[in-house]
Amino acid sequence: MAPDGPFSVSKRFSFCYGHRLMDYEGNCRHPHGHNARVEVKLSAPKLDRRGMVVDFNDLRSSLRGWIDQTLDHRMILRRGDPLIEPLRALGEPFFVMEENPTAENLARLLFERAREVGLPVVRVRLWETDDNFADYAGG
Repeated sequence: MAPDGPFSVSKRFSFCYGHRLMDYEGNCRHPHGHNARVEVKLSAPKLDRRGMVVDFNDLRSSLRGWIDQTLDHRMILRRGDPLIEPLRALGEPFFVMEENPTAENLARLLFERAREVGLPVVRVRLWETDDNFADYAGG
């Protein structure tokens, strides 16, 4: 995890997705959709030569592009979900995770992606609805 320095910036993204939760007894066991909002917080102990933690344009191109290509307007399903094969047969877009696509796991997925592309990420917050969100701060 990047050190939580005295300088930080945050960027918000939004995307639409569908999902359902396996081994769950509530309504979320049925396919449904969300308009997610994501806030990525980056931090650094000092600013770069330009006076920035990270250029917002670099953040947008590295993370926003991945979100658009991988998650936006996709069904996000857990590996082994029986919906995967019918979606594949219909040519519908989907993304498969090892675990249930909960807000917590999606926040972790985005945190890990930000880290993979070299961003000094310290927290990802994902709002599943206007009232419900999950944070992931590494581990």
